[in-house]
Amino acid sequence: MNFYDKARRQKFLSFSLILFTLAIGILIGSLAQTGAKAAREQNAAPDATPLAVPAPVVIQNDFSKIAKRLEPSVVNISTEYIPKRNASQDRQNPNLRRRPQQPPEDEQDDNGMQNFLRQFFGGGGGGGFNLPEPQDTPSEALGSGVVVDKNGYILTNNHVVEKATRIRVKFTNDATEYPATVIGTDSDTDLAVIHVDKKNVIPAKIGNSDALQVGDWAMAIGSPFGFQATVTAGIISALSRDIPDNDNPGKSFQHFVQTDAAINPGNSGGPLINMNGEVIGINTMIASRSGGYQGIGFAMPINTAAKVYNSIIREGHVTRGSIGITFRADDSKDLLTVYGADHGVFVQEITPDGPAEKAGLKTQDIITSIDGKPVNAGQDLIDTVADSPVGSTLKLGVVRDKKPMTVNVVVGDRTRTFATLYGGAKNMPERAPESAQVKFGMSVSAIRPADRQQMALKVNGGVQVTEVEDGSFAYDLDLRKGDVIVELNRQPVNSTEDIRRIQSTLKPGDPVAFHVMRQVPGVRGGGDWVSFFPAGRVPEGSN
Repeated sequence: MNFYDKARRQKFLSFSLILFTLAIGILIGSLAQTGAKAAREQNAAPDATPLAVPAPVVIQNDFSKIAKRLEPSVVNISTEYIPKRNASQDRQNPNLRRRPQQPPEDEQDDNGMQNFLRQFFGGGGGGGFNLPEPQDTPSEALGSGVVVDKNGYILTNNHVVEKATRIRVKFTNDATEYPATVIGTDSDTDLAVIHVDKKNVIPAKIGNSDALQVGDWAMAIGSPFGFQATVTAGIISALSRDIPDNDNPGKSFQHFVQTDAAINPGNSGGPLINMNGEVIGINTMIASRSGGYQGIGFAMPINTAAKVYNSIIREGHVTRGSIGITFRADDSKDLLTVYGADHGVFVQEITPDGPAEKAGLKTQDIITSIDGKPVNAGQDLIDTVADSPVGSTLKLGVVRDKKPMTVNVVVGDRTRTFATLYGGAKNMPERAPESAQVKFGMSVSAIRPADRQQMALKVNGGVQVTEVEDGSFAYDLDLRKGDVIVELNRQPVNSTEDIRRIQSTLKPGDPVAFHVMRQVPGVRGGGDWVSFFPAGRVPEGSN
């Protein structure tokens, strides 16, 4: 093949390669265009632009700042009521294990103010969000509280902890449940002070509820329906809102702050907060026909709560003054006019040998002033006298037989002045001295040889459980009357002194394991002894 033929052939091959490449390109382009067109036809909104989520940016406002600041100070409170009668039944039948029951669902409200005002989880003040539990039925309840002292003192509602066998407290971002003890309660204001043994707690800042105005912003923090650290906001709707008490008409120590910040069951005992992050009230009750939030909530003013708290931490209870009189709650102008006054409180009865009688006050007198301040209604009299220290002297302006006069009265203790009504001053029970017999909430005793033979107990040593306190550490471990403890933390137990010695080495949080012998009823009477190994950790505050 000559050079000319070779050139022609190479030119033809190059041209063919170019044509082939162009054909492949056209084919790929057609396929791509067809695919794109098909994709566009399959897109639900072909002309829509996809959304792009920007990088997160924290937007600060006063509400979020306050919520973050207060969260460590607001706690969730869970309580358990264990009736003693059922507890003894459980001990008698080892096959039964009682589980606390949730309170029944709320029912539709009836008519009337007391049913209209639904207070969370029962208690003083009329009505309850949940139906009252029979006294012999185990139950559980939830509420809230606010830390007011760095040493673990918490303000809450009396109805949250009332009659509770066991109280547990949880802090935000802390899964630990801390056992709490009741320092004191006050049913008149529905307030209580409890304590937890937890270090470095953060107390909330206390405000002044006298500075509140209708329309001020307010926040509520608590655990509605058990949802911990829930924050709601609203305004102050009204001040000094008195709630009628059907049991004691005209005699109330509760003058509530009304708010439309959402408050629901479980918020009870939590704080109402102003925009300075200060506690200005303790959330107490709601007005609701359904049992849930309907825009009307009530909080005890913090100024009142602070007085109650201070009295409880000093004396364990609240002491209120009294002059020993009863009066009409609905004094009419006509009545006062007939007896010679244009305002005041008509004295209906005088307690025998009470402060008023000793001062010379008489029935049908009209009290018109106290220390120069006018008394226009019975509540004015109650508020002033109740806040006066026992033993102090009040100068009463009185109208008797249409003639003005002054009577000096020495204030007495209300629980003693009206001892029949209030049962006298309540003293806090003394704490039992620490001993081997009550450690962990149980009593133990040595086993006599005769008893050992009668019980057919073949193991050596051991002490017998004679009593277990309801809701205690021993109760939680399922220790029962009649059990025999043979080892504690793998150390032999031959006497109550051994229990005392081993216990003295333990501190809250330490693990504890028992070796227990338990007699299981047999077919022919008596029973066989079986081993049982309950274990747990020493609870905080264990005595």
